[in-house]
Amino acid sequence: MTANNAVLTAKEVVQDVMTLFSLPDIYYQVEQMIKDPRFTAVDIGEVIAKDPALAARLLKLVNSSFYGFQARIATISRAITIVGVQDLQSLILSTSVIDTFECISSDLVDMTDFWLQSINCAVIAKALAKENAVLHGERLFLAGLLHKIGTLVLYQKLPDLSSKVLQIAGNDASLVAAVEQEIIGFTFAEVGSELIKAWQLPDSLAEAIACQLSPDHALKYRLDAQLLHIASIFCTALVYDEQDIIELWRDIPLEYRSVVNIEEQALVALLVQVQEDVAAVFGLLKPGKKFY
Repeated sequence: MTANNAVLTAKEVVQDVMTLFSLPDIYYQVEQMIKDPRFTAVDIGEVIAKDPALAARLLKLVNSSFYGFQARIATISRAITIVGVQDLQSLILSTSVIDTFECISSDLVDMTDFWLQSINCAVIAKALAKENAVLHGERLFLAGLLHKIGTLVLYQKLPDLSSKVLQIAGNDASLVAAVEQEIIGFTFAEVGSELIKAWQLPDSLAEAIACQLSPDHALKYRLDAQLLHIASIFCTALVYDEQDIIELWRDIPLEYRSVVNIEEQALVALLVQVQEDVAAVFGLLKPGKKFY
């Protein structure tokens, strides 16, 4: 195999597709309002309500079993009060990203399966963050949802090289990053991190996604990278066999496993519960698509 001699860098690949993959203005508008104390939850809710489809999906999400609130939440401003502005902003980003990449038409990927695995990773990462008492664990949900977003950029920008990568890696997903490095000159993780930076999203997301394959390379957000690494290992299965879970868990290097204070049987129970949450979230973020 011969490398592509880095004809393009990961950053340049992202820059070339930014007009195609840009976040909606409402995300940045809400972000600015959150930072400005002059705006209240009612003000933010009124802005979101200008996009009825987005508002409806957000309300369905916060009223779903994933959040588990007993009383029904009828307005966006009430949702903000209960789940917090940061969590709501994360939900806006989640729905926006999925809509942004809806335009992709590629023979290289089944988009329903891609988002199913991504949502699975997101829910697992958030659950692991909760087990580890991580504050603002919603950022791990985002990290999981976006962990392979760089793959879609590569499929769009470099389809021929990406096809070659998949042919060489075969059915072994664990080989993809190494083959990408050899053939393209960088990995999907690097591209994903550059996209996060271009979108001006938090540094914690950029580093976790960049270092998901080798969490020990993370400098400031190593815990996030470690949790994302673990979640990405378990996210490809929709039904978990207890023995498979334990074997996968024991295969993870001890230095990564040790960051999650959880017993093996508790991990099994967590992953079983996660599947119910994945089904709920998938149905809301990808309405009309079948959950397998």
